[in-house]
Amino acid sequence: MGDIYDIYYKMNVPRDEHEDQLARERVDRWIFIAMLATIAIVPLLVGGHVTEFVSPLITEKSLLTTGRKGDIFNYYKFVFLLIATSLVVSLFLYKLLFLNYILPKRSILWFFFIFALGIVVSTVFAPYKTLALYGQPGRSDGALSYICYLLLMFVAMHIQYPKKAVSYVLYSLYPFVLINFTLSIMNFLGHDALTYKVVKNAITAFLPEGAKLAERSQLLGTLDQWNFMSGMFGVMTVMYLAWAIIDKHLLRRLFNLFVALISFAIVLMSVSTSGFLTIILLLPFLFFLAFKSSNKKIALTFMIVFLVASIPILHVLASKNPKVWSESVGFLIKHNPYEQSAPSAMVPVQPIKGFVLTSKVYAAENEGFSLPELPEPGVAAGSGRLYIWKKTLEITMDRFIVGYGLDTLPYHFPQDDIEKRAGLGTQNVVVDKPHNIYIGILYGTGIIGFIGFIGLVLMTLWKIGQEFWTFEKMQNATIVFGFAWVAYLIQSLFNDTLPGTAAPLWALAGIMLALMYQHEQSEKEINSK
Repeated sequence: MGDIYDIYYKMNVPRDEHEDQLARERVDRWIFIAMLATIAIVPLLVGGHVTEFVSPLITEKSLLTTGRKGDIFNYYKFVFLLIATSLVVSLFLYKLLFLNYILPKRSILWFFFIFALGIVVSTVFAPYKTLALYGQPGRSDGALSYICYLLLMFVAMHIQYPKKAVSYVLYSLYPFVLINFTLSIMNFLGHDALTYKVVKNAITAFLPEGAKLAERSQLLGTLDQWNFMSGMFGVMTVMYLAWAIIDKHLLRRLFNLFVALISFAIVLMSVSTSGFLTIILLLPFLFFLAFKSSNKKIALTFMIVFLVASIPILHVLASKNPKVWSESVGFLIKHNPYEQSAPSAMVPVQPIKGFVLTSKVYAAENEGFSLPELPEPGVAAGSGRLYIWKKTLEITMDRFIVGYGLDTLPYHFPQDDIEKRAGLGTQNVVVDKPHNIYIGILYGTGIIGFIGFIGLVLMTLWKIGQEFWTFEKMQNATIVFGFAWVAYLIQSLFNDTLPGTAAPLWALAGIMLALMYQHEQSEKEINSK
């Protein structure tokens, strides 16, 4: 009874507002520290883990079968994400329930609710509920992860930040860029980090007895795959270049230009187009930002230095691997000057003697029937993405309202579809993700969750647009987060989510919105005087 009375007393007895304000500020500081830890640590965590997985299908495809599934990149990221989100939400609830915090009324909160509702409903009605809740083994991108992304963004929107909050967040991502640059350049030059015993032992420290890394395993970076590396470091390139443009501290400007350049090098070494295309699409806006900055000459100089310095980086890397050009500039210019065309050796074709296989089969009665004509092998636009998007949207129509559950695509995609040969070049590949966040959310959560997600996207873009057009007046460093979030949304057209890419950027987006609302409120107070 005493505990219940204490809770009642704290919630109902009139309180000292000044005291509550000081307590709220202390709680906000702890929440911000937890946010910084999430942003800094989640994308870096790497470690071996084995899961006993029971597949919902009986199949011969190894990726979909029951058994032990190994993972290096995502399990510990997911575990840390759950712990950090629980801590952040607990602190926020304490602030809300016991420190007299009043939740501001904003229209964007409706889209948080709709998106969360869509995630919950889709998971409840998913054909494979456990899979929809946790996601695929090795990816951990199911409903729990998305709820964590939403909660981090929501809480980040509702705390007060110190004056140097933008700098602290950007500082926290320096290790992520520098460590991944080291791993990427080592891998690119043929000195994979896993060949070093100390690295291999650290990664396999928590594996069960008898488990080991597969032959030819490589540590590409701290993210799961080259597509994620390209997309994420496209975001890093844009973000640090934007900071170099608007910052007033010369040494920090120079270092951020260096960070932007090595992030760009990682994009090129990833031999995946998404990050490069994201940078190209945002370059005009970065130039416009330079024109609006307080010192246009210096800002434009940094932009030009970045572009000029990018040329030798591209040349050196493409000389080592011509695919660097093909997956970057090759998206715009098909001719690859780094590929040496060798004359093809013509081998005379000898006539086949004996039986010849044809597309006709005849029975004893000499009555024939035609076998179905297989499509010619080929790859659809976007390295096969166009085919995957088309088929994913087709099956989505069957459960348009509630979806199939997040991260369950490989168990519903028509893996034996005859058109796969023409779309992906072979029948043997298993489609396990949609390669598009927007299509993935529509497939996973149905139209309910999709409306919530698109509402959040549009509301954040609206706030960024307002900040962008008034930037010259406010000189607000928060616009750097705006560029990072827009870059993330662009690369999301070609990539999926993972805890290591989504968690830090959804938290960053929440911090961005909070700072923008604070600046908006400050401006109103100034204008009212």
